[in-house]
Amino acid sequence: MPEPILRVENLEARYGERRVLHDVSFQVFPGEIRVILGGSGSGKSTLIKHMLRLSEPSAGRISIRGQEITKLDEEALNRTRLGVGFLFQNGALLGSLSVAENVAMPLEMHTSLPPAVVRTLVQQRLSQVGLEAAGNYLPAELSGGMRKRAALARALILDPPLLVCDEPSAGLDPVTARQLDLLLLDLRRQLGTTLVVVTHEIASIRRIADRILFLERGGVSFDGTVADAAAADSAAVRAFFAPDAPLPNR
Repeated sequence: MPEPILRVENLEARYGERRVLHDVSFQVFPGEIRVILGGSGSGKSTLIKHMLRLSEPSAGRISIRGQEITKLDEEALNRTRLGVGFLFQNGALLGSLSVAENVAMPLEMHTSLPPAVVRTLVQQRLSQVGLEAAGNYLPAELSGGMRKRAALARALILDPPLLVCDEPSAGLDPVTARQLDLLLLDLRRQLGTTLVVVTHEIASIRRIADRILFLERGGVSFDGTVADAAAADSAAVRAFFAPDAPLPNR
């Protein structure tokens, strides 16, 4: 069994006196696609922030590639974060920059590569996401699906072994969402990237997930495969994956 690329142990998160996450533990292994889901207010966004130590946990440990990030100083933490790509829900492309300039930003910020090498790497990534002819476009000139792919190229430009995607299919029609799912699967195959994906799209989950983590009331109510979810102990999990199941009591 390989070492996990991401390990979360007994994580607790609070905002003031309000406890948002409690005793959250799971592992993500190299090459895996792990989907995180749960209802509104279940703690998904809080978990993502703590996974990257954008917020400080109240208790517990988080390790990325063997580095316990809860113990790192700011300089070491920033180096570790360079190994994690992030695909924002809305893409977060800068509207005043071309697609190629957006994708090049991490290279220009974090490396001293010559401009010619940067241009080559950017073109390679754009080609991998099917945007080889769109480098000179502004984000406003792209469709929603193209903007997501451009943001994906930027998230992968530093070759991170771990990619975190926040609702990648949000706002996309079913055909475009399926194309994005297939692209994620293809990039996983080509690059060996490990993915953590937050999504509510059941079709996407069935297409891409190796394992799912279901959060309920700030804790883990299910950790397993999609095939096992329909028989989960949690009524909320069963209702999500088996629509005819009785709804949980509120």
